[in-house]
Amino acid sequence: MERKQHWEKVYGLRAVDAVSWYQKNPRKSLDMISSACKKGAVIDVGGGASVLADRLVELGYAVSVLDISPRALAAAKERLGVAASSVAWIEGDINSVALPEEAYDVWHDRAVFHFLTDKADRSKYLDQLRRALKPGGSVVISTFSLAGPPKCSGLDVARYSPETLSKEFGKEFELVESKSESHLTPFETRQEFVYCRFKRR
Repeated sequence: MERKQHWEKVYGLRAVDAVSWYQKNPRKSLDMISSACKKGAVIDVGGGASVLADRLVELGYAVSVLDISPRALAAAKERLGVAASSVAWIEGDINSVALPEEAYDVWHDRAVFHFLTDKADRSKYLDQLRRALKPGGSVVISTFSLAGPPKCSGLDVARYSPETLSKEFGKEFELVESKSESHLTPFETRQEFVYCRFKRR
């Protein structure tokens, strides 16, 4: 099944607040984005129906949300109402979508990168990141930690530590901070995440 079809099916089967990665309050992401810059342009990669966009708009950031699932984006737009017009909504696959060059101060990704189990896909992702992030910009990324589950939504994932994420991102990106999170899913299970903030040298 193609990626788009897979995620459309996932969002078709569950309400947006019933998927395993749902967060009512994306506190760690907000804290790291705020530490990276108080104002500026933020892209939420794989943001889907996350409420992160709502909070970022409230804080005055210029917000773009990228997701492969039109169903997820539609749910977010409906929730935001009139405020949705202040967000740039981008439908597409992170590995192939056309993104503007050097457009973003912060690149945020919670739970996309760990689905890229193929080295070639990770390479394409990093090419997109380098093209779209401003010089001196920041990356806030969260993946399953080494103690996290080996699968999510029926797909294999790659698990990371701050050190292995740093190796993936290379010397161009300096690891500034990392934090762990034990995420409680809507169905009362735990998923162990690692959050890392990198700064582009």
